[in-house]
Amino acid sequence: MFTLLAGSVFAQQPFPSRPGEEPPKKLPDGRLQSEVLLKEDHKKNLADLAKIRELANSIEDELKRGDRHVLSLKALKDLEEIEKIARRVRQRMKRY
Repeated sequence: MFTLLAGSVFAQQPFPSRPGEEPPKKLPDGRLQSEVLLKEDHKKNLADLAKIRELANSIEDELKRGDRHVLSLKALKDLEEIEKIARRVRQRMKRY
């Protein structure tokens, strides 16, 4: 009888956390801080990806208008901006 009661008591306790692991931080409104950060990062990623798409379309238009031997400085700057934004998005996505 005791083993049945002891088993049910231990079953109701949450799993112990790993040593040195902090419990998740909560904001004053009760939401998890990590969830809020993930949501903000998601919005930033969508905005950055829209900017990359815009820059890529701009480069494509310039290449179609120009000669095959000519590459404008604006296209090169746009390519560098795409790389910079892509690195920023990748770092945000690797964070969690």
